[in-house]
Amino acid sequence: MDVSSIMTTAVVTAGPGETVGDALRLLDDQSIRHLPIVEDGRLVGVLSDRDLREYRLPLMEEVEHPDRADALMRTPLSEVMNPTVLTLEPTESVRTAIDLLIEYGVGALPVVEPGAEKKLVGILSYVDILRALRDTCDAD
Repeated sequence: MDVSSIMTTAVVTAGPGETVGDALRLLDDQSIRHLPIVEDGRLVGVLSDRDLREYRLPLMEEVEHPDRADALMRTPLSEVMNPTVLTLEPTESVRTAIDLLIEYGVGALPVVEPGAEKKLVGILSYVDILRALRDTCDAD
């Protein structure tokens, strides 16, 4: 089984000029945990909900220091994203994907077309893999 058969193709993305506040709203509104950062159709970084934890201040701190909270929310994603992104190609095996998820301790991998352009075509998360596994269990 290859990655393209189980990856999510309707990927929610953000641009590097968008802000931490924008990203937090997207993650919450879309109920997702991984946000590929795309510029001109090319993958340039990735963010996870874990990357943004330090930008979520406790409510009391937001009340006591609203200027700090506003500044954090206005931080551009280009300053927060991880520009070194581990990726998959659509024809790679799901087994390879599982090995990478385990080895690097990540929950999802962007899927890009082969070549230097890094055109994003999907994302594969551990949830996609579990869904596929569940479907094979139902076939038994």
